[in-house]
Amino acid sequence: MTFICIFADMIDFTPLVRNRFLGRLQQQVRYIDHADAVQQGELVRLIEKAALTRIGRKYDFSSIRTYQQFASTMPLHTYENLRPHIMRMVNGVKDELWPGRCYNFAQSSGTSDGRSKYIPITRESFTWNHYQGASDVVSHYLNLNPASRIFSGKAFILGGSFANNLQLQRGVRVGDLSANLIENMNPLANLARIPSRQVALMEDWTRKLPLLVESSIGQNVTNLSGVPSWFLTVLRHVLERTGKSSIHEVWPNLEVFFHGGIAFGPYRKQYEALCDMSKMHFLDTYNASEGFFAVQSDWSSEAMLLLLDTGVFFEFLPVEESDSETPEVYPIWEIEAGRTYELIITAPNGLWRYRLGDTVTVEQLNPVKITIAGRTRSFINAFGEELMVHNADRAIALTEQETDTEVLNYTAAPVYAEGNRQGHHQWLIEFATRPTDEVRFMQLLDEHLREVNSDYDAKRTGDIFLTAPTLVVAPTGLFDRWLASTGKLGGQRKISRLNNNRIVIDQMLAMMD
Repeated sequence: MTFICIFADMIDFTPLVRNRFLGRLQQQVRYIDHADAVQQGELVRLIEKAALTRIGRKYDFSSIRTYQQFASTMPLHTYENLRPHIMRMVNGVKDELWPGRCYNFAQSSGTSDGRSKYIPITRESFTWNHYQGASDVVSHYLNLNPASRIFSGKAFILGGSFANNLQLQRGVRVGDLSANLIENMNPLANLARIPSRQVALMEDWTRKLPLLVESSIGQNVTNLSGVPSWFLTVLRHVLERTGKSSIHEVWPNLEVFFHGGIAFGPYRKQYEALCDMSKMHFLDTYNASEGFFAVQSDWSSEAMLLLLDTGVFFEFLPVEESDSETPEVYPIWEIEAGRTYELIITAPNGLWRYRLGDTVTVEQLNPVKITIAGRTRSFINAFGEELMVHNADRAIALTEQETDTEVLNYTAAPVYAEGNRQGHHQWLIEFATRPTDEVRFMQLLDEHLREVNSDYDAKRTGDIFLTAPTLVVAPTGLFDRWLASTGKLGGQRKISRLNNNRIVIDQMLAMMD
């Protein structure tokens, strides 16, 4: 096995497999003129496959042939609607939301009642969607970088772990999406990736981090895959361990970082500082626990191409109607460019007309490209300002440029009016490079928030409804300590950036005290 791995590092297989990957892109050309036919074909495939399941019999899937029939028969679902079905699947019941028995579940962030979500990952989820989506990412990258030698070395894939403390049915596995993907990966693919499965799936990140560093040093790493915030920590430890100033001094053939999970914008400058940018590329992906949905397909735009034939049927709910009891929902052939929607999915994991909780902005049609706008519940609207995560990310990026600072992590929440105190937003920010003038930093952040969000600007006018935001500088490592306290350190780690309540920020402030 060791000989095979060393031999693989000596040969560049990229020319041998390039045509196979690029051939896949020819199939996607039909998106341009036939998105409606492609998506309706996916819907029929899903309905026919699940016709004899419990939910299929309930909604008489065998009689449904069109989107109109499907939309008029099947209601929209939240996780709480589907939880009883999913928990039966976790407990071994087969043919519930999808044919057969499901053995893999991605543990996702909790719902409003604090309970974890378990997202089914069926056999078809792996083959139709997650692995096909990952393959499509490579296809687009090879198309964008004809000089690539990505298969001359190994992929450094940063994953999470399984929840080994749960009492589960025999054979059932619950954990991070990445842990499920690594465990079920084709054994041949494991020859071209690091770290070992044993290290990759370790649960204790305090022990895992040094092993990740040691197992990667000396390897011929050509590409990285993971969540930007956590991978940045790993790369910095690699540089510290080796005494190098650039990650390309450690891995000279590194050429691309496939990133996803959280917005890359706040981390771009920090990655650029660690890399030789004459060699390095960054490619954005939209790979959630619920499915692999989109990939960046053009260096000139951060908009991502929606993957329409990988087992997922998409619907779009205008974000302004998210709280409506009877919202209008549109299929892909009826959406408008420039509009922001809540994403609804139907997928081969048994999530039927599922309200994902993500909002996306349709940047263009033919083919459909999107950017992630944020979460439907990750915003601040305490004073009518309707501040969304994509507004905050953009404002921070602009402020960083003007103040020569680097923001590592942030969260913000309202401070409500009380007595003579007016309402405002409080920002808790951990800096990689701290501003020399914190007052100016917050003034610029406020100005840019007003530029990118007219509702925020209106509420800030004259300090009548909302006064200037305030800053608390977080000590180094605070966000990691908070994540560790919630059991979410590493893997698909996510910080709740904007909150309409003070639960998260008060917990973190208490840890500072």
